[in-house]
Amino acid sequence: MTFADRLGLIRKQKKIRQADLGKLVGTSGDIIGKYERGENVPSIVVAAKIADAFGITLDYLIRDTKYESIDEEALKKIKEIQKLSLEDKKHVYALLDAFIKQVKINKIL
Repeated sequence: MTFADRLGLIRKQKKIRQADLGKLVGTSGDIIGKYERGENVPSIVVAAKIADAFGITLDYLIRDTKYESIDEEALKKIKEIQKLSLEDKKHVYALLDAFIKQVKINKIL
């Protein structure tokens, strides 16, 4: 899926008009229409503003990725984990793996 296709799809899913999206990101609805038709490509700054307006990651907007958005609380925790020593990270990962495995088992039962 191209950027143009993804932009149009997400905008329609979020039920935002081109003109409204244009106002949110500091451009016009006509320019948003050109982006959706693939006639123009936004700068990275404008693309980031579009992603922010939709509440999605820029990566999700411009590429085929799995994650539309990342939970802010989870992101904070990941940043804290990154600060830990390698040994402490191993312990955290082991705990997470065990917990996730238990949750999956409980869903089956």
